[in-house]
Amino acid sequence: MKEGRLSYNPDEDRYGLLVGDLWYHPGLHCGETLEVMLYGEWTPTRMEMDTSGLWYLVGTPLVGIAMEDAKARL
Repeated sequence: MKEGRLSYNPDEDRYGLLVGDLWYHPGLHCGETLEVMLYGEWTPTRMEMDTSGLWYLVGTPLVGIAMEDAKARL
């Protein structure tokens, strides 16, 4: 698994995984699975978009801009 941080990629219009300052995965699609660090533990989740176009991580409190810089791994 590759560890980095989530960030919005305007070129892809999606959230992706940055490792350092380079895109490891430039744009996650709906349904793609990953793990995010929540409360000191890796939590399995998947990327989704609601009907208003807001990105979120299923089963987590991370929605929209709250996902920015979240520690994640693929």
